[in-house]
Amino acid sequence: MARYVSEFTKFLTELKSEKPEIEAGQQAGRALLWDKEPLTAEDKRRAQEAKLKQRAYVYSYD
Repeated sequence: MARYVSEFTKFLTELKSEKPEIEAGQQAGRALLWDKEPLTAEDKRRAQEAKLKQRAYVYSYD
């Protein structure tokens, strides 16, 4: 039994086969924006110290 393949999926498959460098560019962009190194213990400590304590009721000026 054949599975349904949408027009958009066909388009993407065809585009990626014609221009294989697109996927490498996508992976490079993801690495640049999302794939970060884990924070060190020192970085975590400094971030925790830099946080400001929020008041119980943020709309009050007391």
